Amino acid sequence: MKAFVCEKYGPPGVLQLRELPTPVPRANEVLIRVRAATVTSGDRRVRAFDLPAGMRSVGRLFLGWHGPRKPVLGTELAGDVTAVGKDVSRFSVGDRVFAFPGAGMGAYAEYRCMPEAGAVAAIPEGLSYEEAATLSFGGATALDFFRKAGLRAGEKVLIIGASGGVGSAAVQLARHLGARVTGVCSGANRELVRSLGADSVIDYTRQNPGVGGDRYDVIMDTVGTTQAGAGATPRGGTKPPQDLLELLNPGGRLLLVAAGLAEMLRLPVAARWRGKRVIAGPADERPEYLHQLADLVRAGAYTVFIDRRYRFEDIAKAHGYVDTGRKRGNVVLLVDTAASTSAHDGVLPAT
Repeated sequence: MKAFVCEKYGPPGVLQLRELPTPVPRANEVLIRVRAATVTSGDRRVRAFDLPAGMRSVGRLFLGWHGPRKPVLGTELAGDVTAVGKDVSRFSVGDRVFAFPGAGMGAYAEYRCMPEAGAVAAIPEGLSYEEAATLSFGGATALDFFRKAGLRAGEKVLIIGASGGVGSAAVQLARHLGARVTGVCSGANRELVRSLGADSVIDYTRQNPGVGGDRYDVIMDTVGTTQAGAGATPRGGTKPPQDLLELLNPGGRLLLVAAGLAEMLRLPVAARWRGKRVIAGPADERPEYLHQLADLVRAGAYTVFIDRRYRFEDIAKAHGYVDTGRKRGNVVLLVDTAASTSAHDGVLPAT
């Protein structure tokens, strides 16, 4: 099978096309013919070894010293079941599925095995492979952080980076849970974020959160504003995390999706002194999240936004675009262009 491998950390060009053996499913696994995958912020961070401050040494231990220990990257996919192990009962050959290998990676290939009981679910009726491939990473991340935060109906939520992959999912899921949602994004993405369900939108190029005395019960930072050094302007024009704590109501929760080591160690203590809470670190990868997301799609309560589509062979271009930090929603890789609903010239148009 064809697969893109990343044998060393670096720019998009380190991704190289290789011929690898097609995997054979074990007794409890299904073999999926991958039709579409994505380029997420997590994929590009691993490829570039662009980790939060203080995490690089630990990252080499977990990811690999000179290059990824799991060289076939890609955290989410959609495709068809082409073979099943002898003990599999939930899936049959021909089933359309989407899956979330997550930290296990492996989506940048024509085939990927997944445990039947793992993060794999049937594609909702009417959803294309391209759309289904984008359901897992952002949606599961947002669900996990909201679960840990105990988000309740009626609470006020601020989502920083509301137009990105995780942010666009978080806006919809917070609204579904009954929260009142304020999104932070650029003015160019204002209408997109409103269309996803945000009650109000802050253009970070014109205004910082908190102006006017607004306070929130939950703040989710999806873009890593914590990465700014002392005296630097935080990414996205938003406040550094210690200032975000001041925007929380008593009992409020600050959710840091891309926290550095210093913030993970220091901020929870500072928050407790203020009667607040910080939730940071990797999101749990629970198979039930995929089923929840699929049910929400079927109910018309959750949708996906695709910014750009790229052919599989143009994976370096896709990673290069995500590197710019201008990605809106999701970037899709068409591993099998014959299964695509889109035209196939250059950068494939988004819908």
